[in-house]
Amino acid sequence: MIDNTFCEAFEGLVVQLQVTAKDEDFLKRAVNSFTALPSTVFGDAEGGIVKWLDESETVDGRIGAVVQLWVTGAGKKSKAKFYEQLGRRMRQGILVVPTTAVFDHYPRKVESKFNMMDNVGHCGDGYEWIEHKYRRKLINVPIMMGHDFLIEEEISYAKGVMGGNLWFFCESVEAGIEIGRKAVEIIEGLDNVCTTFDVCSAGSKPETNFPEIGPTTNHPYCPTLKDKLPSEEYKVPKGVKSIPEIIFNALDPDTIKDTIKEVINGVINMKGIVRISAGNYGGKLGKYKFYLNELDMNQH
Repeated sequence: MIDNTFCEAFEGLVVQLQVTAKDEDFLKRAVNSFTALPSTVFGDAEGGIVKWLDESETVDGRIGAVVQLWVTGAGKKSKAKFYEQLGRRMRQGILVVPTTAVFDHYPRKVESKFNMMDNVGHCGDGYEWIEHKYRRKLINVPIMMGHDFLIEEEISYAKGVMGGNLWFFCESVEAGIEIGRKAVEIIEGLDNVCTTFDVCSAGSKPETNFPEIGPTTNHPYCPTLKDKLPSEEYKVPKGVKSIPEIIFNALDPDTIKDTIKEVINGVINMKGIVRISAGNYGGKLGKYKFYLNELDMNQH
């Protein structure tokens, strides 16, 4: 049932934030705008929602959500790109949504911090100010709505693990959808990990005939190409009609391992699943290899 293979992942930089708002409509609009496009392959940043929070779990006593934003790599160029993209998504995705506020939500103390004044605070055009509230140092940005936008002055960032993934070989498209959604539901119950594509319908490969559009479909694993590919190239097992991929990023390798275990344990007995595997490129893509058969699936 579980392939003797490994999930290949790579290093990136991550922030983890808490976003709050007055009501559910504004909150969902803000976090969906901030995390909407999983676009690292285009040289941008990618984001995901970790979990939703009720009033008892947030800094300011309103409903909220935990979100992550990522860039690939961990050097100076990645850091500079990250700061720019973080500011852009914050300004265009969250600040413009009424009643929102943003707080640092990294779970442990790290030395690396982004000061958010230059890339977000100066949206106040010089009328922004610093205030101490909720035992935090916040930038207050005046806006036309009549309330002010609050964002924590310093946001923690650190190295994390990107590209964790699982493939589910399923008997039908309906089974693929159900099993994929169950996997996403399991991940939504875990801390410090996010899915960047939800249920991903189009697993990709690094080589392509069309580099101008980025990664293309992993054609040997497309069930509808059964009669169009040479038999030695077609890799979909008999009886498999759908292969959803679940991609997840986490703050550390142990969280990736725990996520793999929790998801496999949660879906392995579901109707319609034939095999469980993972995407890798022979170790050429990233520094991390998580071998599925080396994880203790009964340990939580």
